[in-house]
Amino acid sequence: MAIKFQYNKTSLQQLEKQLKVRTRTLPIIKNKESALRMEVKKCKEESVELEVKLEKKIQRYETMFALWNEFDASLIAVKDVKLGIKKIAGVRVPLLETVDFDIRPYSLFNAPKWYADGIHILKELAHTAIEREFTLAKLGLLEHARKKTTQKVNLFEKVQIPGYEDAIRKIKRFMEDEENLSKSSQKILKSIQEKRKEEAV
Repeated sequence: MAIKFQYNKTSLQQLEKQLKVRTRTLPIIKNKESALRMEVKKCKEESVELEVKLEKKIQRYETMFALWNEFDASLIAVKDVKLGIKKIAGVRVPLLETVDFDIRPYSLFNAPKWYADGIHILKELAHTAIEREFTLAKLGLLEHARKKTTQKVNLFEKVQIPGYEDAIRKIKRFMEDEENLSKSSQKILKSIQEKRKEEAV
């Protein structure tokens, strides 16, 4: 990225101001990036744990497969999922608070005895699956924010800060050269004037 500038003091001051802002902001962005990196790692571990937990629960109840054919799946449904918002390193992520289920009334005398346990099992499975989905959504948001922050760190560190430093250096050299030329031309002019004075005398 080429930084546009002019060879004058105003441009120099603006560039120095921009450089100062970026050098002051860089450590903050780096801290944010490392915090996001840690959260992404934690979130990945959490999603893997939930995946394993869900798989284990499903496998545990596969032995009762024949019984599940008798079960009336319309007895239970997810009514509402209450969520909150949490800020992690400046990123708003969804937070699962509660899962409300709608359980249809059924006859305790006509339905098999294990229906109550079946409803409890389905509640657990649904809650774990929903929690996993929320964790994956959170992971996606955190991963996106981490990538953006890493890009910003790289932009500041590898492009903008060196670019501003280079531009400031060029302006300073130009101004020094201009000053030296001005001094040299003044000396030459002075010596020419002195020569003329001597010739006039």
